[in-house]
Amino acid sequence: MNNFRRNVARLLICLIALNVLRAPVAAQQAAVYDVVIRNGRVLDGAGNPWILADVAIKDGRFARIGKVLERGRQEIDATGRYVSPGWIDVMDQSGRALMQNGLAENKLMMGVTTAIGGEGGTPVPADKIADYFAGLEKTGISINFGTYFSQTQTRVAVLGQDSRAPNAEELQRMKAIMETAMKAGAMGMTTALIYPPSSYASTNELIEVAKVAGQYGGIYASHIRGEGKELVQSIEEAITIGEKGGLPVEIFHLKAAFQPGWGRLMRQAGRKIDEARARGVDVAADMYLYTAGGTGLEAVIPSWAFEGGATKLLERIKDPATRARLKREMVTGSPGWWNIIEAAGGWDGIVLANAQNKDHAHFQGKSLTQIAKEWKKTPADAALDLIAAGNGRVTAIYHMMSEQDVITALKFPWTSIGSDAGALVNAANPDTLGLGHPRGFGNFPRLIARYVREKRVLTLEQAIRKMTSWPATRMRLNARGVIKEGCWADVVIFDYNTIQDLATYEKPFVSPVGIDYVLVNGQVVIDRGKHTGARPGQVIYGPGRTNNNGATGE
Repeated sequence: MNNFRRNVARLLICLIALNVLRAPVAAQQAAVYDVVIRNGRVLDGAGNPWILADVAIKDGRFARIGKVLERGRQEIDATGRYVSPGWIDVMDQSGRALMQNGLAENKLMMGVTTAIGGEGGTPVPADKIADYFAGLEKTGISINFGTYFSQTQTRVAVLGQDSRAPNAEELQRMKAIMETAMKAGAMGMTTALIYPPSSYASTNELIEVAKVAGQYGGIYASHIRGEGKELVQSIEEAITIGEKGGLPVEIFHLKAAFQPGWGRLMRQAGRKIDEARARGVDVAADMYLYTAGGTGLEAVIPSWAFEGGATKLLERIKDPATRARLKREMVTGSPGWWNIIEAAGGWDGIVLANAQNKDHAHFQGKSLTQIAKEWKKTPADAALDLIAAGNGRVTAIYHMMSEQDVITALKFPWTSIGSDAGALVNAANPDTLGLGHPRGFGNFPRLIARYVREKRVLTLEQAIRKMTSWPATRMRLNARGVIKEGCWADVVIFDYNTIQDLATYEKPFVSPVGIDYVLVNGQVVIDRGKHTGARPGQVIYGPGRTNNNGATGE
């Protein structure tokens, strides 16, 4: 009997040992999910408090949130970290860059998984948009990407660089071009009304073309006609275009860029938008989180000088009489032109970012006042000479906003976050993709580091909502922006205590810290701070897209 018991005990020990040895194999066989993120503080994106949960992902989508017993082929330990939906950049500039480099390293390193571009339109004409999207899908992109089409593209195709209104036949051609773009998958119509030739378009012209975008479910998004003392009136124009055009309105990079109006204009702008929303107008805005803007140095030149294109502009700069007029109007102002010099408080507030000329590279990082002093000429002449000598678009940083106005705008429930910067073309030489501005590398982590953790302007849940579910809802992005079963698995895993933007005006091309993992459509693209090379991004098509059979949708 004792021998029998000993034999049974030996058998049990062998069976237990065998099971222990087989456990890893069994666990591997039981991996029913592609990825399981474990023990994270899960923020659903809708503004709710975090929950402690596992998140399982399969076939690119969230499959289960809660206690996940099954294994994943890839397991991520998120203990002590926050797990957020992927962050959405609603004011992106990557349309052309993604054709050359689909990895979008700087976007992903700051947590952006979806970007909506097109302030200046698509990098191809309307009848080539379908091929453009197909090209992105073929070469692969690491982020999800959609784009608007610009009304200026319709205008230039018909009127060139002329400063005049279209006749009835020309307007119909412009509308037909917008229709082509919408059917190809554009998300709506944009304008950039401080820049010629966009600035040549009247409100009525914009309304007529916007009606076409509205018929196909598009949004009207605008870099409005003025962001300084005329801010409220410019917002009113955008709202009018939306109301009469029959489509929602998005105000790009909301700002109060006029020092005498700091503390007043932004509140007035907020009231104007609230009033429009109260009467049923679907209007909202996005913003970046810095007190300086970035654009071409040519913005200091009155709009009329651009008629006829770049060659004509250079001729006018070189002509002594015309240059004298330009310099006068930089002081007095000019009809139809937003005086960005005035908005920056003068030439001291304008800093050269990229001279596009090696002989002038030593001026980069200096104000136009400083450059003029070294050059022994007036700041206006210095600016005009830098523009004329550039072998590309000369860019500058314009210090023209207040921190308090940024905080005021952040508190509006209808603001979302946009970088106004593009993806990298060459990671080894980032150069001007962000116009020499830190927003291209730091905008999104800055929201958490500065305005949640440091200044406590928003709660973490509110900040995450502004980067996830609200822009997804705003842009009609299907099944994105929330961590919910069945939705696309775009994810950011970050350390609240260490997340920090490191890019500055002096060193704008520095990636943030504190973001450990980023997933796009269920695939890990940033793994412990490094790009994996994966390209799981999808093209985001607008609602007017038609396929070969005439059906609409994605």
